[in-house]
Order: sequence, then structure tokens, then C-alpha cells
Amino acid sequence: MKILLVCAGGMSTSILMKKMQTYCASKGEELEIEAIGKGDIEEHWRNYDCVLIGPQISYALDEIRDSIDIPAEKIPTLDYGRGNAENVMKLAHKITGK
Repeated sequence: MKILLVCAGGMSTSILMKKMQTYCASKGEELEIEAIGKGDIEEHWRNYDCVLIGPQISYALDEIRDSIDIPAEKIPTLDYGRGNAENVMKLAHKITGK
């Protein structure tokens, strides 16, 4: 699975990214993941299966969906705040069908 995590600046999603890498490694699941700021989506999204955005930029979900050709979804606030990698991976699988 290839996931692009997006937040305002890419910093807070990098914490979640590390937890997701650890989770997937423990499950034997391949994961390619990157955390970026909202302004960098255009130059990165084509290399991924989906875009997951942090709750702090949930206002931009429709704009992001309109500008890319892969599934995009907001990470639930509770899962984001707790770094619940399992639930975030379930979301990624759900929206990609993979």
C-alpha cells in the first residue's frame, strides 16, 4: 500500500507515519508512506494509492478530492490524536479497496 499523509505542514502527520510504519512492519504488510504539507500534494499524489488528511485541514477535503484522481479521506480526529495506526490502515484499505 502506498499512502500519502497530508496536514497543514507535514509535521504532525510524520508522528502518525512512524506509528503506521511500525504497525505494518509488525503485520508483515508492505507500506510506502510519506507525510507532506497541503501545498505539496500536486507534485506527490500520483505516486500513491490514496491520500489521508489530518483533521486540522478537513476543510480542504473536497478541494483535494477535486484536484487528484485517487481516493482521499479525512483521518478521524480520535484515531489521529491517538496515533491509532490500525484504524488508519483500515481506513486506507477501505477507500482503496485493497
